[in-house]
Amino acid sequence: MKILVIGATGTVGRAVVSALEASHDVVKASRGGPVKADLEDPSSLDALFDDVPDLDAVVCCAASGPLVDLASAEDGEIAAGVQGKLLGQVALARRAARRLRDGGSITLTGGTFSTPLAGGSLGALINAGLEGFVRNAAAELPRGLRINLISPGWITETLESLGMDPAGGTPASEVARAYAEAVEGDAQGRTMHP
Repeated sequence: MKILVIGATGTVGRAVVSALEASHDVVKASRGGPVKADLEDPSSLDALFDDVPDLDAVVCCAASGPLVDLASAEDGEIAAGVQGKLLGQVALARRAARRLRDGGSITLTGGTFSTPLAGGSLGALINAGLEGFVRNAAAELPRGLRINLISPGWITETLESLGMDPAGGTPASEVARAYAEAVEGDAQGRTMHP
């Protein structure tokens, strides 16, 4: 398969590329790489699909949302968080649905935490929106296309880089296996928790 991985230079993106490239033709995209993609700029997504045709799958690992204090956050901060992670991935999925080969796969990134997290209300809003979108979009996609959501919690390597205890995280390589399963398997409309 020819697979586009957006966010290929991040911690999870690198692990996903590593998990897929032995068996597939992987095209790596990021904001700053030679193949450019920016979820906050829908025109960059149009250009991306023009530059990288004949895709079988799109995997988005580029989605991140900020932790914000609900009481003090400005409306603009909330809107920016929703724009990048939620609306940016919706824009990506809509374009992929028009451009992927029949039977293609779209895999997006959400997030999950087992307990409420200080500053996590915006993330909870975005991730719940993504889950609902994927569940419903699966019933609307044409031509045998599939869509799924990977919803990891903390990534071990991210916790380490933040100087936090990595014991509560999942290694990026393990999270990457969930992405590979979504692309290579037959799941449809699922939220996967590695």
